Formats: sequence, structure tokens, C-alpha cells
Amino acid sequence: MPKMKTRRAAAKRFTVTGSGKFRRNKAFKSHILEKKAPKRKRNLRKAALASKADTNRVSRMLPYA
Repeated sequence: MPKMKTRRAAAKRFTVTGSGKFRRNKAFKSHILEKKAPKRKRNLRKAALASKADTNRVSRMLPYA
């Protein structure tokens, strides 16, 4: 059986933690930042974990993660 291909878009967006969960970056940090509060922008910098609902889908896109 041939090797499975990794979805490159997903590989650029998700990293795997030591326990096997997927870390992702938060949205809404690219433009129109003037009206957003500094606290909100600061919290958008922190990485979050992918939800349980998305974990199965992400793991299928990253077969070797």
C-alpha cells in the first residue's frame, strides 16, 4: 500500500502536543486591530487546543502526526 499524503495546509496550522492533542493558533489577529482591546489582542497570541469535535478530522488530515 502506498504512503498516505499529509494535507499540507493542516500541517502548517496544527502541531501535536506530547499527549497527542492538536495545538492551533487563534483567528482574528491579522487585520483591523485598532478597535480591538490590547487584552483581547494579547490573548489572541496564545495557542489553543483543537476541540474534541475537530480532533478526529485533524488527525485524518495528518496521518503521521
